[in-house]
Parts: sequence; structure tokens; C-alpha cells
Amino acid sequence: MIVSPNLRNGKFLSIILGIVMVLGGLSACAQNSNNNGTTTTQNQGPIKIGFATSMTGDFSADGKLLLQGYQFWADEINKQGGLLGRKVVLDYLDDKSDPNTATVVYQTLIRDHHDDLIIGPFGFSNVSAGRIADRYGYALIEGAGTTPDTFQANIKNLFSVSLSTENYMASFAQYVLSIPLAQRPKTAAYTLVDDPLAGPTVKKAQEILTQGGVQQVYSKTYADETVNFQPIAAAIAAANPDVVILGTESPQAAAAYVKAFKQQHFNPKAIIGLSGPDAGDQFTSLIGGTQVAEGIFVPNDGWWPTSPAYQNAQFVKDFVAKNGGTPDGISSDSVQAFAAGQVLQQAVEKANSIDNAKLLNALHDPNNTWNTIQGPVKFEADGQNVASIAYLFQWQNGQLIPVYPSGQALQNPEFPKKSWP
Repeated sequence: MIVSPNLRNGKFLSIILGIVMVLGGLSACAQNSNNNGTTTTQNQGPIKIGFATSMTGDFSADGKLLLQGYQFWADEINKQGGLLGRKVVLDYLDDKSDPNTATVVYQTLIRDHHDDLIIGPFGFSNVSAGRIADRYGYALIEGAGTTPDTFQANIKNLFSVSLSTENYMASFAQYVLSIPLAQRPKTAAYTLVDDPLAGPTVKKAQEILTQGGVQQVYSKTYADETVNFQPIAAAIAAANPDVVILGTESPQAAAAYVKAFKQQHFNPKAIIGLSGPDAGDQFTSLIGGTQVAEGIFVPNDGWWPTSPAYQNAQFVKDFVAKNGGTPDGISSDSVQAFAAGQVLQQAVEKANSIDNAKLLNALHDPNNTWNTIQGPVKFEADGQNVASIAYLFQWQNGQLIPVYPSGQALQNPEFPKKSWP
């Protein structure tokens, strides 16, 4: 049979059209593929951001405040048109305050939910989350995990936007050494609860002061179940140091030291408490009022409501408008979550992509500095933020106010401390 030229041409065109359609389909599949959780801007659906948070268990109060900060950040981003013009959708699961559960959660978010990006959990699960990020090639930006063991875990894809807890009291030590030599304290006493926060923090301040010539006259590490601080306070008073550094973990513990020092008529030239004196009236009500707190120093991890840091004034205004309360009531957990979101947004914009490999390149680049409501962020290879500094606050006239470094101070530090009232 002879086939007419027209039929031959039609069949040929049909074959060519079919090949073009197949190639087009393969190209579309390639563009929409999701390797290691990455997507491309060709997909204009929502960007799914996954994370674990502690909704139940020992750290549920912190976990819920962390969630509040993430949700506020996502709402603000979506008001501005989203990331790269795409809406942000948060995908979170309860890690039950358990690092092992957090491991399972992040595997689920990546492998089963196919989330485009991930962000960090509450602090005690961050190492577990970071190891999963490494395994699957995701970037993990977080703000609530800042203890030294985080940065010693050899996690290459974890980035902490907050100040390392090891440096919380560094500004106090630096302030002491800035005092003119004739008035500078000569001796110091150190006491701390045995936990991952207090230990490295107090020891860092101790190292700075010792190298600066301040002699240690007393040091004591006590178990976290300790409730009777009278013997420790008596031993400190007997050593009569110029400076007392308290690695306390609660308002009750800090108040116990203050009351014991008053009873023994021991009044150091400077005193600082790690946790407790920062708790407002929860602390001052235990010691007899703000007049007793006068002159006590408090470390600050980089944020306070009136900080002049990037976008902070707008953050405080909008956060209170949305969630109620007062600026002083904004939790550091929510602040850290929002700051992590800020860095994620800037990294996505810098890379012009949500491809995790491109994000990792931007985050690892030592030339990049990121801006947050907690101050500047610059990452070391271990994920630590080396641009952030600790601020030093002090109780003065019934208020906690920044007093050091001088560029951020509202008042000069009171030194030496006035006698207990």
C-alpha cells in the first residue's frame, strides 16, 4: 500500500509532538523534584517550615512561648507577601520535652511531610534536631539552644542566632576590669549550681577575672536539689571577697543568698546573679522590695524591650498589640524564635532560593552578617553567634536598666554597691 505524502507528514508531526510533550513532562518533573527538602521558585505553592516544640512535658511553658514567637514571625512575613512571594505555612509537632522524640519529629517533618525548611526546637532538643539536619542536608536556624555542648557537638548545619550562654557574664567581668586600678576589686568568690547553664557561664567570668588579676578566694559548686544556702553564704562572707558571682538558677536561690548576706552584715562591692535577680517582683518580693535589690547586677543575653536593635521597636509594638500584655512581659523564648525567623528570611533573600544547599552556603559564608531584634548575628563554623554581646543590667531606683557597655547604657553602674538597707 502506498501512503500519501499528507498522511506521512501528519504521522511524522504527531510523533514529533509526542516527543516534545514527553520531554516537557520530564523537564517539569525535574523542576519540581525535591532533593534534601529543596524546592524551586517554579513551585508557587506555600513554603512549609517544620519544627518541633515542647507542647507537653517539663519544658511545655517554654515550648508554647517559642511557638508564639514563630507564629508571630510567620504572620508578619505573610503580611509582607511571604518569602520570595510565597505564603509561609508552619508545620509543628510536639517533642514532649524529650530529645529522642525530637529526633523522630524532625525525621517525620522531612521524610513524611516533605517540609521545605526547618527551624529549631526549644533548647534541650536542638542537638537532636541538628543531627537530623546534617543527615538530610537541611539548614537548621535556631535561637533557644545556646549551651556550650551545642557547639561542641560537631553539627555543621546548625546555626544559633542567640548569644552563647557561656558568655552571659562576660560583660560583668569586663566591666570589673574596666574600673580604674586603684578602685578595682581585688578578690572574688564564685558559687554555682551544677547544671549545663551555670557551670560554663560562671567559669568563663572566673577565667576573665583571674587573667585580669582578680584573686579567687572562694569557689563552690552545689547540687541542683540544694535548698539550704546558709552554709555557703556564711563561707563566702568569711572569705570577705570584693565581688560575688552567683550562678543561681531561680529567684528563690538568689533571694536566699541576699537574705543570708544581709543577716551576716556582709556587703560586697559588686554582686551579680545569673538567674533570679532578673525575675522582677518574683525576686524583689522575696528579699524585701526593690530597695534591697539596689546595686545587684544582672546579665542580659542581648534583648530588652527598649533595645535599639534592628526592627525591635516595631516588633514590641506589634507583638503587644497582637498578644496583649506589656513589653516587659514578652518572653525571651518568643524573642529568640522571632530572631531565628528573621535570619531565615534574610538567608532566603540572600540566596534567592529555599534550596537548602544554597541556604547553607549563605549561612556558612563568614562575610555575611544578619540583623535581628537581639542584635547582629555572625556565625562561626560551629554555629555559634560571635557578633552578639552580653549586656549588663543593674537594679537602680526600683528598675532593671542597662549600664554596660557604655554605648547602650542608660545610667552609669553603681559601684561600689551601697550598703543593704
